Amino acid sequence: MAVIASAPGKVLMTGGYLILERPNAGIVLSTNARFYAIVKPLSEEINPESWAWGWTDVKLTSPQLLRESLYKMSLKNLTIQCVSSSESRNPFVENAVQYAVAAAYAIFDKNKKDVLHKLLLQGLDITVLGCNDFYSYRNQIEALGLPLIPEQLAALPAFLSISFNAEESNGENCKPEVAKTGLGSSAAMTTAVVSALLHYFGVVNLSSSEDQLQEKKNSSDLDMVHVIAQSAHCIAQGKVGSGFDVSSAVYGSQRYIRFSPEVLSSAQVAMKGLPLQEVIVDIVKGKWDHERTKFSLPPLMTLLLGEPGTGGSSTPSMVGAVKKWQKSLETWRKLSELNSALEAQFQMLSKLAEEHWNAYKCIIESCSKHKSEKWIEQASEPIQEAVVKSLLGARDVMLGIRYHMRQMGEAAGVPIEPESQTQLLNATMNMEGVLLAGVPGAGGFDAIFAIVLGDSGSNVTKAWSSLNVLALLVREDPRGVSLESCDPRTREITLAVASVHIE
Repeated sequence: MAVIASAPGKVLMTGGYLILERPNAGIVLSTNARFYAIVKPLSEEINPESWAWGWTDVKLTSPQLLRESLYKMSLKNLTIQCVSSSESRNPFVENAVQYAVAAAYAIFDKNKKDVLHKLLLQGLDITVLGCNDFYSYRNQIEALGLPLIPEQLAALPAFLSISFNAEESNGENCKPEVAKTGLGSSAAMTTAVVSALLHYFGVVNLSSSEDQLQEKKNSSDLDMVHVIAQSAHCIAQGKVGSGFDVSSAVYGSQRYIRFSPEVLSSAQVAMKGLPLQEVIVDIVKGKWDHERTKFSLPPLMTLLLGEPGTGGSSTPSMVGAVKKWQKSLETWRKLSELNSALEAQFQMLSKLAEEHWNAYKCIIESCSKHKSEKWIEQASEPIQEAVVKSLLGARDVMLGIRYHMRQMGEAAGVPIEPESQTQLLNATMNMEGVLLAGVPGAGGFDAIFAIVLGDSGSNVTKAWSSLNVLALLVREDPRGVSLESCDPRTREITLAVASVHIE
């Protein structure tokens, strides 16, 4: 029986760079772009003599990369060895498998261990699939001379194979690079694989997305997924990052404060040869002191992402440059205050929506048709005025955040908000119905985001197109990891067939 789990990509709206250090918080939105992991046995039967085997087979298929990797996994020390070509290795999935299996062995009693051993001897067949939104298809659309509009992305087949930039301009082959949109594909993939495996082994019992919408009954199960996915992801990356991308992949949209890096020191030691079963107990019982608070955008607000097509930025090298720069504590303190202020304005707007829905809905719809300087004129009663004041407050705070991020970038010598992005963001914030705009995460040339009011999104995407920006299909979806009832590829085909109108 196959187990299918999915985990969302992310957009870090506030907290870029600061989120690397406790106790700074960041607001991270999870998205409708999801990574899927399908886990099933490689063979239905076990050879009666196979109990003597000290290893099992693992097959990893990545249809979008047209790759299939074969591994042997030692059931004694849980190491995994690639037996197909080394080019097809995926360190994120390799670590996800090792850590998930080690967690099951560490937690289970003797009887459950025997069942697990039997399950593993059937082999593991793992397939990973990422929504098209994780990858950039801008170059293909431009090469065909088609307009840069989201409809072109919507027309692409689901889970399209990803083209590689396998040649440098001088004709030499280089390491294949997949053009990405910065939604955190490695964190979403690692989380999807870990959650599918832990559910398959019976370590956790995940809920489906339908159950999630009603109530989260499985918080301890999600905590287990989080700890294992966070560990596997950090080891695969070769460094202990802030972990906001894995946290949002597990729990969904949130306000996040990072864990103390020391909690993973035993995992880093394991890289030097300590048995993984011992390490995993330390990790699971470790003091995970990250903090997260539920967060999602107030009603009638939409997240938009745009791809400017000025070439990607290397997040690790930008983070390194900012770390090397002797940071101005004043700039960091100010940014931290502004990030909290933006969160407070969003909370106020959510509260006003909850308590005065009709007035809130009416004023948001009015503001969606006007530029920000005309919003206050739309308010005809005190509640509507309070909503507009909060909207304008959020705008001012965002302008402050952008100003200090630019200052930090200039001082550190990295393009956090390059001049081309500044012009684009200013133009965006000047459009009807746009609440705010910025560069997500570490900034650079990768993408821009906007939060828009009511139905103003379609006008913004058209305006972006005229500015040579491709609006992506990504939206906020506050759900975290979830169990899926069927292979997403068959669902996409069903949806496509359902959308065909026969005259």
